[in-house]
Amino acid sequence: MDLPVQPPLAPMLAKAAPELPDAPEGAFWFEPKWDGFRCLVFRDGDEVVLGSRNDKPLTRYFPELLDPLRASLPERCVVDGEIVVAGPDGLDFDALQQRIHPAESRVNRLAAETPASFVAFDLVALGDEDLREVPLGERRRRLEAALAGAGSPVHLTPGTFDRAVAADWFSRFEGAGLDGVMAKAADGTYQPNKRAQLKVKHLRTADCVVAGFREHKNGDGPGSLMLGLYDDEGNLHHLGVASSFSVARRAELRDELAPYVAADLTDHPWGRWADAAAHATAEGGRLPGGQSRWNASKDLSFTPLRPDLVAEVAYERVDNGRFRHSARFQRWRPDRDPSSCTFEQLEVVPPVELSIALAGST
Repeated sequence: MDLPVQPPLAPMLAKAAPELPDAPEGAFWFEPKWDGFRCLVFRDGDEVVLGSRNDKPLTRYFPELLDPLRASLPERCVVDGEIVVAGPDGLDFDALQQRIHPAESRVNRLAAETPASFVAFDLVALGDEDLREVPLGERRRRLEAALAGAGSPVHLTPGTFDRAVAADWFSRFEGAGLDGVMAKAADGTYQPNKRAQLKVKHLRTADCVVAGFREHKNGDGPGSLMLGLYDDEGNLHHLGVASSFSVARRAELRDELAPYVAADLTDHPWGRWADAAAHATAEGGRLPGGQSRWNASKDLSFTPLRPDLVAEVAYERVDNGRFRHSARFQRWRPDRDPSSCTFEQLEVVPPVELSIALAGST
């Protein structure tokens, strides 16, 4: 492979922002934020390499994309984008996670059962040109020209300079499984591994039962609080964790949680975690409190807490009864009865057609 920008390459990143920037029209380019695997496509003739943000190639996991990328992209180029899997109700990150598997036979089977798509949103190199120092506005113009003949499953992300349109996308496209909206300086250069863009994501709060914790890898206190909500039958389901505590806060949490540590798992609502085989035979579902398929290799060990504590946490979205990302601890809620912490408080976003989000740029 002989390109002006060679793999591996760390992609340009984004930092969180509370809202869309309010700037003169034309200063920022807005795009939907796709919920998939970040991917840099390097093409040199028939040779195609799919690079990830952690320098590990994705090529072998998505064989069904290689020929469409050869058909849709210029002969020699580097394109930044996202690999996604579309389900009946929008993007399906759970199905996308399943695509990363060591067995070639399973990779090939899933390529047919849950085929992926590639959504392009930046052009890093074209022919012999390194475009990293070219302003985004010009890179976008050239990307549109380069993908003028592209066809599914290769797509060009919609984009707009209009903040009002971007705000509408922020609300409307969540139902298709998108994460939020990206804001990129129109005159910005491509800066690998730098948080030189903005991402505005959905944020909500929920009151959850804290029924356990996992020790931080440094052994200096709880690294994550294990969160649960009750269903209509009174089962406490594990739906994710709250994490990212400072060293000082971990020390405080150890003291705050100590009075609630359960002596054993016998009467704990998640005691059946000790029997991992039961989870494996749960007919495609999971036991209340059972581990997610997204984290099937995770250590099941945890310190159980009596389910008497309630915490308010901030979260972005819920997929298949789980927090899509780690939640963020806000405060303790001693005024809340743990039994009142049910799934009813979670906001369910109605699905919209993913084709709407892929309808093109404005």
